[in-house]
Amino acid sequence: METASKPHVLLVPYPGQGHVNPMIQFARRLVSKGLKATLVTSIFIAKSMKLGSSVGPVQLDVISDGYDNGGFPKADSVDTYLERLKVAGSRTLSELILKYQNTSNPIHCVIYEPFLPWALDVAKEFGLLGAAFFTQPCAVDYIYYNIQHKLLTLPISSTPVSIPGLPLLEFRDLPSFVRLPDSYPAYFEMLINQFSNADKADFILINTFYELEPEAVETMSKVCPVLTVGPTVPSIYLDKRIEDDDDYGVDLFPLDASISSNWLSTKPERSVVYVSFGSLSGLSEEQMEEILWGLKKSNFYFLWVIRATEETKLPKTFMEELGDKGLVVNWSCQVKLLTNKAVGCFLTHCGWNSTIEAISLGVPMVAMPLWTDQPANAKLVEDVWKVGIRVKVDEEKGIVTRDEIELCVREIMEGERGKEVKKNVEKWSELAIEAISEAGTSDKDIDEFVSKLVKT
Repeated sequence: METASKPHVLLVPYPGQGHVNPMIQFARRLVSKGLKATLVTSIFIAKSMKLGSSVGPVQLDVISDGYDNGGFPKADSVDTYLERLKVAGSRTLSELILKYQNTSNPIHCVIYEPFLPWALDVAKEFGLLGAAFFTQPCAVDYIYYNIQHKLLTLPISSTPVSIPGLPLLEFRDLPSFVRLPDSYPAYFEMLINQFSNADKADFILINTFYELEPEAVETMSKVCPVLTVGPTVPSIYLDKRIEDDDDYGVDLFPLDASISSNWLSTKPERSVVYVSFGSLSGLSEEQMEEILWGLKKSNFYFLWVIRATEETKLPKTFMEELGDKGLVVNWSCQVKLLTNKAVGCFLTHCGWNSTIEAISLGVPMVAMPLWTDQPANAKLVEDVWKVGIRVKVDEEKGIVTRDEIELCVREIMEGERGKEVKKNVEKWSELAIEAISEAGTSDKDIDEFVSKLVKT
């Protein structure tokens, strides 16, 4: 009967690797604070990842996204997928909550990703607490808040854009859906609608830490009180207070970590450029070839994680000629790679998970943003936190050239600016650890959240 007295939270991320990871890590943190946590994935993700009933101390359950036998790839458009996700997701989430309400462990609170505002509506139908869990930085969340509340009007007619609590933003610094709202209208609507019913949420949680974004957090808190609960990085790399917590434990792609670790073990300290552009973004063949040549010309070792579906874009003869200078793998545990002493810098798309992992683990970045929140993240990386260098896109070719990649990699790995960046990122890493450690800013905010659940 001991577990019956624990408040039970249901965590509902958007169905995707970059959204599941921070949510499951936050769930582990809540379990360590005495709560019971159940993470919800789509039926398709649970099947494809061969998930059991739990990952460590976090229980798993499923709802439908409307595409149980194929997931997002089976949808004929983004609009269709999001609509079916809303209809099927709302229905099956209601059924799931009802199932738990008839047990000794009923749900007390639904922690939902604001990409799924309907999850809050479902929670409120059952009279439950609702907590919005934002998986992008506070600065980016506040940009979308300003658009949703018509404080920032589109299209952007002039720059720099001035938003309270944020640095001045040039056109290239804005999230892609803000620069070009007509490019992916369904995604743009999803991002703006994060705040469509957020005023009904009982908590606003953001995967950041106060010291990293004090101005943005303070400014946003004036309109919707914010709790900073990050970084949601496995505890072994930060405060070490959660046992057996060295990996997220869920992977959408086949994983053989030994290939990467064995290769890295033969390389000198800080001699390897780690390259990854995340689980979603795709690059053109021309861009991938430029990256390869830039890395080769830099003369550093490199380890590039490329999804199997993207690997066909690589020039085969080039890869055969690389020998031991470079290694390409389809997937790997990123936090373990970033903590490897052989890694000297991270060539990244600046997705928020990758960015906050690199900051938390003290790894300098070469920022090559592609879309969504990544340009804004890259702006913060280079100009605010000064933990990396952002590549410049060749305006005529519309890509980043090999010379630019070589230049930025060399500057981070062996240049004077690279030395300053290394010092800065080590400072931020220490602040990240302090924030999530006992009595740190994030730890206090998590405790506040937990204490309010315990009292209900």
